[in-house]
Amino acid sequence: MIIGFPPGSAADVLARIMSQWLTERIGQPVIVEAKPGAGGNISVQTVLASPPDGYNVLLIAASNAINATLYESLPFNLLHDLAPVAGLATFPLALNVNPKLPVKTVPEFVAYAKANPGKISMASLGRGTTSQLAGELFMSMTGVRMTHVPYRGSPPAQIDLLSGQVEAMFDTLVASLPHIRSGSIRALAVASERRLDELPDVSTVAETVPGFEAGGWVGFAVKRGVSPDIIEKLSATINEGLANPTVKVSISQLVALPLPLGAAEFSAFVAAETKKWGEVVRLSGAKPE
Repeated sequence: MIIGFPPGSAADVLARIMSQWLTERIGQPVIVEAKPGAGGNISVQTVLASPPDGYNVLLIAASNAINATLYESLPFNLLHDLAPVAGLATFPLALNVNPKLPVKTVPEFVAYAKANPGKISMASLGRGTTSQLAGELFMSMTGVRMTHVPYRGSPPAQIDLLSGQVEAMFDTLVASLPHIRSGSIRALAVASERRLDELPDVSTVAETVPGFEAGGWVGFAVKRGVSPDIIEKLSATINEGLANPTVKVSISQLVALPLPLGAAEFSAFVAAETKKWGEVVRLSGAKPE
């Protein structure tokens, strides 16, 4: 199981949850191997360099869908060269602000941002990340202007959000929930389709901006050419795992939501996400690091 994230990351933990489930169900040891770098492109190339025999499975992520447009040239075509197998999980984002900002709701935030165009600094987890592009999508759908400040991951961005060096950020809840609960960061809304059990009193962005949804996700794919029988077996076993109560609890502990999709459904999902974020990349002019 090839992943494009470093050991210890949320994606790595999710991969290990499912690798253990697969090992127990298919009678073969499933080893997680990290191949981080180039926004996840190295992990894709690793799988595409292997034979199409089903023994190398890719943990595909939202970043891979973004990269399809973000990079001017890639040595592969994501939608053509990979065969999606199954979904795994989504990572909800929240629109977080420093509590000193005089807003408590999304409508207040939009009004304040429009009255102060370009004066709100919007942190992100890096150029071309779902964090930045969620902000770009928000700006395009609301007509507000903020100044993008990219960081290398959530921790340094959070430090500056906590201190007030930046005022706003779309961040994952797995990273920001403890600060939200302590009151050191204010969550104006979640970017998911519905309200979340972890923050039941926090509205969704879509309640103010209809149709807005943004978040990270991970799932599985193999090299195109792998036998449909193998894909179907992997897909069925993964989705059985996502329905298992123990696996569900393990996923929820990462403030993630199961993404139970079969091969055809996940293929359509990846194509839709690639199109959606491609349009945001082109509109915003986002560039890779």
